[in-house]
Amino acid sequence: MNAIGTGAAIFGCAGAVLSVDERAFFRDADPFGFIIFARNVEDPVQLRRLANDLRDAVGREAPILVDQEGGRVQRLRAPHWREWLPPLDQVARSGHHAARGMAIRSRIIAAELRAVGIDGNCAPCADLSSDVTHPFLRNRCYGSDPAQVAAIARAVADAHLAGGVLPVVKHMPGHGRSTADTHHDLPTVHVDAAKLNTTDFAPFQALNDLPMAMTAHIVFAAHDAENPATQSPAMIREIRETIGFRGLLLTDDLNMQALAGTLADRAARSIAAGCDIALHCKGDLAEMQAVASAAGTMRPDTQSRATAALAARHIPDPVDIAALEADLAMILQEPAHG
Repeated sequence: MNAIGTGAAIFGCAGAVLSVDERAFFRDADPFGFIIFARNVEDPVQLRRLANDLRDAVGREAPILVDQEGGRVQRLRAPHWREWLPPLDQVARSGHHAARGMAIRSRIIAAELRAVGIDGNCAPCADLSSDVTHPFLRNRCYGSDPAQVAAIARAVADAHLAGGVLPVVKHMPGHGRSTADTHHDLPTVHVDAAKLNTTDFAPFQALNDLPMAMTAHIVFAAHDAENPATQSPAMIREIRETIGFRGLLLTDDLNMQALAGTLADRAARSIAAGCDIALHCKGDLAEMQAVASAAGTMRPDTQSRATAALAARHIPDPVDIAALEADLAMILQEPAHG
């Protein structure tokens, strides 16, 4: 069995227990990894068992991801896990301690994830917020200033890595100008390339050494007036060359309706454009079979990036969670500055 999967995909599963058919499919498809959603979560014991079963199905320590940003996008919730403020709300309350506060929070989240066998988190969110940012995204952001967002996102990423959890920075090359929810519609950004480079793209350029990233299902008309970044060779070149990202590039969820065509079409177009991994989150077996066939096996360059990404997954550094919680409580009690 290979140290990493040969299938150029990450998949979810249908429920809290892995079915016989899912197990057989994962064994044959050999995806790079898996992703957990709220439908898969009951309690820590169950979730740890599911993580073990997913890895057993492929015969290796496959990465298992989750969206645990905090706030609305948080798959592991009370009473078994901590509840978190929306990121933008915490940043506002933390004032000039924002990066430190988000780092502490991320280190605690990483500890919670590792305890149940999850070693990848789809965070940080390096998108810039503004008055036009769609509500589905806005309070998931860290701010509107590229340098501040980059600094906070770096702190979040480093804290995850210290906790043995791979960060997946999103949504590359920038989702903040979207006035539509890409779960339902395809937005188009009409901003010139020079301005994009100094605003939306800038935080991602500052984070271009991170091991993994997720694309944005958004059209950037200055570069490609027809195709969303996920399926645009021109935009993937921007991500690789202008932004300079060399890590493993995942699509955002292929089930989002910003993308057109069948799921097989969506997967094939994304891989052909230059994405490394097709992300399918729904857990529908027939859909996963179609995506697996269309995404195919990893290219040699993808294999290299996948190997490098997994090499960044380390045993967690020692941590005093109670001390971190006390520090964070102090930060959040302070008045905001600026």
